[in-house]
Amino acid sequence: MKKKIKTTDAIFPMPVLMIATYNDDGSIDVMNAAWGTMLETDQVLLNLSSTHRTVQNIKKRGAFTVSIASTSYVREADYFGIVSGNNTPNKFANSGLTAVKSEIVDAPIINEFPICMECEFIKCQDDEYGYGVVGKVLSVSANEEVINNDCVDIDKVEAIAYDPFTHGYYKVTERVGNAFKDGFALKK
Repeated sequence: MKKKIKTTDAIFPMPVLMIATYNDDGSIDVMNAAWGTMLETDQVLLNLSSTHRTVQNIKKRGAFTVSIASTSYVREADYFGIVSGNNTPNKFANSGLTAVKSEIVDAPIINEFPICMECEFIKCQDDEYGYGVVGKVLSVSANEEVINNDCVDIDKVEAIAYDPFTHGYYKVTERVGNAFKDGFALKK
C-alpha cells in the first residue's frame, strides 16, 4: 500500500546540469539546474526562473552550454546551485574550475565536467506552467577519459543525480538492462 508523502517534485533521478554562459564583461557564469531534459533529439529544455543571471545571459548572447556534473566535482556543482550570479559575479572563478570558449557558440565549455552540449538559444517559453529556455544542441563533446570504443562509458562519467526527497546527490552507475531490447521478452 502506498502512503502519501509531502512533496510534489518527486521525479528521481533528476539530472545535475551545469548551464554556462558569459556575463556582459566576458566572465563566466554557471548555474546548477536539475530541471532540464531533452525536448527533441537535438533540443534541450531547461525549466529556469527568468530572474537568473544565466537566463539573462542566454537571451543576450544567444547561446549556452549544458554540462553533466560528475562525482569528482560535486562540491563545485552544488556551489553553482547555492550561489547566485546576481550577487556573486565571480562565482566561477571562486570554484577553481577552468573553461575554454566554444568554437561553435558564444559560451564557455567547462573542462572538468565530462560531457558538454553546445547550444544555440531558440526561445523562452513563459506561461502559467513556468518559464523554460529551449536550445538547439549543435555539438556534443566528451572528455577522452570517459570514451570507450567511440561511445560514452557512463560508468567512467560518474554522473550525479539529484534526489528531491532527501536533497542528496547520487552517483549514476551500473547498467541493469538494454533499452529497446529487454522488453521484447514480454511481447506476445
